Amino acid sequence: MKEGLIIIDIQNDYFDKGTMPLVNSDNACKNAKLLLERFRSKNLPVIFIQHIATRPLATFFLPNTKGAKIHETVRPMENERVIIKHLPNSFKETNLLDFLKEKQITDLVICGMMTHMCVDATTRAAKDFGFNITVIGDACATKDLEINGQLVIASEVQNSFLAALNYFYSTVKTTKQYLN
Repeated sequence: MKEGLIIIDIQNDYFDKGTMPLVNSDNACKNAKLLLERFRSKNLPVIFIQHIATRPLATFFLPNTKGAKIHETVRPMENERVIIKHLPNSFKETNLLDFLKEKQITDLVICGMMTHMCVDATTRAAKDFGFNITVIGDACATKDLEINGQLVIASEVQNSFLAALNYFYSTVKTTKQYLN
């Protein structure tokens, strides 16, 4: 068993002054930093996923903008891998799978943003590739959604997606549970 940490899309646009602020992004980021510190202290692999928008009508993560940069709280070090993606699934059209195989990583700890989109898509794909996965729920953030004119508040979105991932695709833990 070899563990690796994947930090998905903790980028400036998801914070207060960004173009797509999420609910609880600051707390999720602080928890992601605690995970990052643990992995660095154990010299375990850390992979940062950075979304760069390529869709013509995209409104956030636009190329060469401050909003697309990885948040300073979890800034990558020179020796840490940053994988650029353009789609929700971090494996799709990237070299993430090759990198994980090269490093012989079997177990993934996943955190990041948005829970209902990129964290979900990446976790499900990782399971399909045979990885054992722990999602750190309080190191993830999402936003209010709407369907058929009905508002679904972020806490309900967060709990629903984490509960669904906890069933088969991963084990969902809090930062405190994981670190202890």
